[in-house]
Amino acid sequence: MKDDRSSGFPVERLAQAAPVIRGLLATPTGNDDMPYRHVILRTLASQEAIDFAASPEKLGKPCPSATKQLASPPLYLDVIGNYASATAFRKELVSQFESHIARHGAKPQAVCLRHLGILYVSEGVPDSNQPLHNKVALVTGSAGAIGHGICRALLNQGCYVAASDLPGERLDAMVREFAEAAGDRILGVPLDVTDGNSVAEGFECLVQTWGGLDIVIVNAGIALVSSLLEMSLEAFQKLERVNVEGTLLTIAQSGRLLTLQGTGGDIVLVSTKNVFSPGARFGAYSATKAASHQLARIASLELAEFGIRVNMVAPDAVFSDGTYKSGLWAAVGPDRMKSRGLDEAGLEEYYRNRNLLKAKVTAQHVANAVLFFVTHQTPTTGATIPVDGGLPDATPR
Repeated sequence: MKDDRSSGFPVERLAQAAPVIRGLLATPTGNDDMPYRHVILRTLASQEAIDFAASPEKLGKPCPSATKQLASPPLYLDVIGNYASATAFRKELVSQFESHIARHGAKPQAVCLRHLGILYVSEGVPDSNQPLHNKVALVTGSAGAIGHGICRALLNQGCYVAASDLPGERLDAMVREFAEAAGDRILGVPLDVTDGNSVAEGFECLVQTWGGLDIVIVNAGIALVSSLLEMSLEAFQKLERVNVEGTLLTIAQSGRLLTLQGTGGDIVLVSTKNVFSPGARFGAYSATKAASHQLARIASLELAEFGIRVNMVAPDAVFSDGTYKSGLWAAVGPDRMKSRGLDEAGLEEYYRNRNLLKAKVTAQHVANAVLFFVTHQTPTTGATIPVDGGLPDATPR
């Protein structure tokens, strides 16, 4: 892993150390397609945990209850300070892990960081044959139709999912719905993709909960119906902030965290058929999503050396996922219905009939394309899967 930023790598919080430690706790599988079996790494930062972490000799300090049943002794680390780079920090931890394994014959299941607290391996869900078992995913724009479908699909494949969107009842209700079956494998993370601090805090919340990250679905986006001649600069800039800057901030934060963890990973952008076949009165959306798509292609070039795959899916006309309506179609649907003299049902039928297969494109179809990439069915990065029923003028083949 290369990281030689001149500012160094200050280790001051559990959230900075956790991804490196989670990467070192991952077990190599010998499978080039799925090279690691991951763990879920929980955080203890109570005063009790900090006191225990500060005392390698234990000195009468009580052991936090969550760590009492672990099979191997904890590894104690004194890591607060500045390292020349993340690579130097990782090198130090590798040495400490190797010494621990030599003494105890196994990797530690708990790591005590002086003055910070404890990171420990959670029992979690029993091991299974699910392809995304113990993988951790973040999905932006989760509370819309496509985001809802992707979260459901990832959970069904064994993933731990951080569902992120703007704060509010829509996100809260979705998390409550999934928690009925998924339990603590679903986490709501309020997040504004246009705010770098909000993005950083959202990722830190995820790391504090599960220790790291493996999959990021860049799905947040908004739309606008307006001709170029009528469009205000302010309206265009609003889409640019969400669709372009939001993509950049999310990919950049994802890349930093995944390279720090050192076990590869996946970023999938939910693009659109409008990148390849833009629509009249849809210029702001088509242009900003094209920029978003290009950022993902560039990320595929820059992140491949770290084993991070970056791919895109390009759907057309997903109106809902069960009761979850598409925010995009809430914005553009009335104009499209008016221009074609259709009601809502008629508009959906229009989009079904315009593709070669006469297929209704659903959120589950988009999720299936995402799963193709994140389960590594092929060694692929920088590619786009159209999910549109077949639109010859929008197909990047």
